[in-house]
Amino acid sequence: MNWYRRLEEKVGSDTDSSQVVRGRLSTGRMFMIWLAANLVVTTMLTGTLFVPGIDYGTAIVVIVAGTVTGTVVLVLVGNIGTRTGLATMAITRGAFGPTGSYLPVAANVVILMGWSWVQAMLAGISVNYVVEQTTGFSNPILFSVLCQALVVGLAILGHEGIEKAEPWFALLILLVMAYVFATAFIGHAPSEYASIPADESLGFTPVLALDIVIATAISWTVLSGDLNRLAGSQRAGIVGSGLGYITSTVLAMLLGLTAFSFIILDGGTAEPFDPTALADRFGWPLAIVIFLSVMATNTMVVYGMVNSVLGAKSGSRLRFLPVALVLGLISIVGSTWLALLDQYTDFLTMIGAFFVPVFAILIADHYIIKRGVYTSDILRDDGGIYSYVRGINWAAVIVWIIGALASYLLTYVWPSPLGATIPSFVISFLLYLGLSWSTRSRFAEAADR
Repeated sequence: MNWYRRLEEKVGSDTDSSQVVRGRLSTGRMFMIWLAANLVVTTMLTGTLFVPGIDYGTAIVVIVAGTVTGTVVLVLVGNIGTRTGLATMAITRGAFGPTGSYLPVAANVVILMGWSWVQAMLAGISVNYVVEQTTGFSNPILFSVLCQALVVGLAILGHEGIEKAEPWFALLILLVMAYVFATAFIGHAPSEYASIPADESLGFTPVLALDIVIATAISWTVLSGDLNRLAGSQRAGIVGSGLGYITSTVLAMLLGLTAFSFIILDGGTAEPFDPTALADRFGWPLAIVIFLSVMATNTMVVYGMVNSVLGAKSGSRLRFLPVALVLGLISIVGSTWLALLDQYTDFLTMIGAFFVPVFAILIADHYIIKRGVYTSDILRDDGGIYSYVRGINWAAVIVWIIGALASYLLTYVWPSPLGATIPSFVISFLLYLGLSWSTRSRFAEAADR
């Protein structure tokens, strides 16, 4: 990441830490970064989950509403990165304390590891499809492992090249999107898509779909601080990331929704979240694009996972290569677990349960309790004014546990008519404010400075 390293050399005058990045990127550049980042196959395939569980028109409304709702959280957390110059996981030190922040960092590594497995499987299945169609040989587990091994190698040696190539992959995906949309709507009128009946026996509801869409935004919010600290201003970060994420997510999910509905209208059968079903109908180019997109995105996922571990503690003696090899080996072994694809919605639910409370806490802590200011103490190993109790803010930890539990209960035990994501966010936000309000004056002097 050469451009990233050049920015890291432009360190703010208020700290000598190399963890602080002062960005220079414009609104347009931030828009393109987020547009390219989220034009990925996982987002597209998420759109295949909705029909026929809910009808086509309702799915469109849910995709737009859920994306906009999730984007509010994404840009608020990302803006903290623009203000402080810190990555998302480093920001958690302000609310959780230097030691307490290990908890969200660990959760982040778990989530990114899960994403790396899912991405590797999708790449492996796509490669297996092409090979099987050509030679008759089929072994999706083998190709998933080989793809993930290549990803680990690229993450260690070639992430700079992948990053440079990713915008071109995004352009290629946009061209394929245009082809798929054209084929779908030439083959069937929009009214035919709207007439696909919802199958209530599947047990899939608009509320569950809304949670899935918001959880997709939450899964990207773990990187929002990392990317938005590259913005030259808060406006550039907020507008660029907000519009870029909304545009890419809505387009990608609508593509998956439309392509899967097209197969249904043609009388075909397909399993949701199956890239081969789309490749079989729209041709090998789509399978190749899926492979390239997954490889590019998954390389950055593995690279980000390693950096999360390295950045968990200031002055850490851990080195990139050993950490990358250990995490890379785990990711390779995990890529054999193809059954995870059948549990994708549960995986997104877990992401929401883990990180919705975290981001509710971060937003409440930074914008209200700390009055929009984090000082350089956030980079100290002892935490300075953010030391709390032996480096742990137990209020944040307790709220996180309660918020995650609320998300689980509202999903599986007492299903909420509003879904689980929004209520668990509100509960975590208000509870953290209630437990932390008495400490607000303690940070007033730092805010005034």
